Amino acid sequence: MILRKLLAFCLTAWLPAWAVAQESAIDSTLLFPVTTDTVTLAWPQNVQAKLDNLVGQPLLQTSQLGMMVYDLTADSTIYAYNHRQTMRPASVMKLVTAITALQRLGGNYQLRTSLSHTGTVEGHTLWGDLVCSGSCDPCFEHSDLVGFASSVRQLGIDTICGTVRAERSERDTLKWGEGWCWDDKNPTLASLLVGRKPYFVEQLRHELERDSVVFVYSPETTNGQRTTVCQQTHTIDQVLLRMMKESDNLYAEALFWQLALTARNTTPRTDEARRCVKQLISSLGLNVADYRIADGSGLSLYNYVSPELLVRLLRYAYQQPAIRSHLLFSLPIAGTDGTLMKRMTGTPADGNVRAKTGTVTGISSLAGYCTAANGHELCFCIINQGVLRGSDGRQFQDSVCAALCE
Repeated sequence: MILRKLLAFCLTAWLPAWAVAQESAIDSTLLFPVTTDTVTLAWPQNVQAKLDNLVGQPLLQTSQLGMMVYDLTADSTIYAYNHRQTMRPASVMKLVTAITALQRLGGNYQLRTSLSHTGTVEGHTLWGDLVCSGSCDPCFEHSDLVGFASSVRQLGIDTICGTVRAERSERDTLKWGEGWCWDDKNPTLASLLVGRKPYFVEQLRHELERDSVVFVYSPETTNGQRTTVCQQTHTIDQVLLRMMKESDNLYAEALFWQLALTARNTTPRTDEARRCVKQLISSLGLNVADYRIADGSGLSLYNYVSPELLVRLLRYAYQQPAIRSHLLFSLPIAGTDGTLMKRMTGTPADGNVRAKTGTVTGISSLAGYCTAANGHELCFCIINQGVLRGSDGRQFQDSVCAALCE
C-alpha cells in the first residue's frame, strides 16, 4: 500500500496533466485505481485551458465574446468570459420564449382556431354570420381550412344570409415586431393564418363557394349568441419543433403571443408577453432591469440579454422534467438535423450537442446542452458579437463544443 501511494505521488508530480488523464482513462493499464475526485478535478482544468486557448484567437481582437459553461452534474461554473455582458442574442432568443412558454403554459398547451356562427339555422339556411377566431396558429394549413368548410356543409347549410368575418386583436394591427429591420424576411403577424398568410376569411369563403354554398346579402348583422361549428388545434410540441429545429420566426412569435393571450384579466398585448418573460427572469434571482425583452424570435435589434441569463434559464429548464423533455426534443442536434445538421460533423460534438443557433448581421450565437467525456451534463451559451462573417462565429462555437465534448 505504501509503495502504491508513493508511485501515485511520483506520477502526478512528474508527468504532464494530460498524460495522467490519459492513463486514468484506461483502467487495464493502471497500477492502482484513480478516484472519482481525481478525474473530476482534472477535467475542468483541461477544458479551461482549451477554452483559454480559443479565447486567445485573433477573431476576438476585432469582435466581442460573451460565454458561459455550466456543469449541471457538479452544479458549478466551468468557464465564464464576459458572461454578464448584455448582447443581442439573435435566434437564441427563441430559447427564452420556449422556456417561458413551457413554464407558464405547460407541455399540454394547444393553439386553437375556431369557427362559429351567429343567428339560427332554418332548414338549409343560416340566418347569421360565420365568425372565425384564432390565436395566431402558424401550423394552420389549407387542409384545415377545407375541414372548416366541410363542417359547415355537414350542418346541411347551403345558403348563408350573412357573411364570413374574423375577430381581430392587437396582433392584426402589428405588421412588424418592435425593432425589426424593414429589409429582413419578416413573418406575417395575424390572429388567423392559413399557410402562413393572413387571408383566412377570403379563403374560407372561397372554399365554401366551391362547395356550393351561396351567400345572400343581408343588411342586418347578428352579433348575439354563437354556436360553435368546429375547432382545429395544434400542440405546443408541433410549434416548438419547427420553431427550434428550423429557427422559424413566425412560430416563435406565435408562441410569444400565446403568453399574452393567457395573461389574466388583460387585453392581449405584446407587453403582457414581455411581462411573463420578466417574471420568470425575476424568479431566477436576476434583475430584470439588466435586460431588454422586445420580441419572441430574436429578430429585433432591441433585445439585450447575457450569457449568464441564458445559462440560468437552461439550468432552470434542465431541473424541471416537465420542461426539459419538451425542450430537448425540439433542439437541433449537431450533425443530425435542423440548423445544426451540417455543423460539428466528425468531431466529439457530433450527435452530442443539442443547441439553438442564432444569426443576424453582426451576431452569431449558440446555446444549449451537451454531455462531456466524463459523463457530466453541461449547458452553455456563446454569443459572438461584431463578427463580419457569421461563419467565423460558427467555427468558434463549434470549436468550443468540441473542446467540451472530447
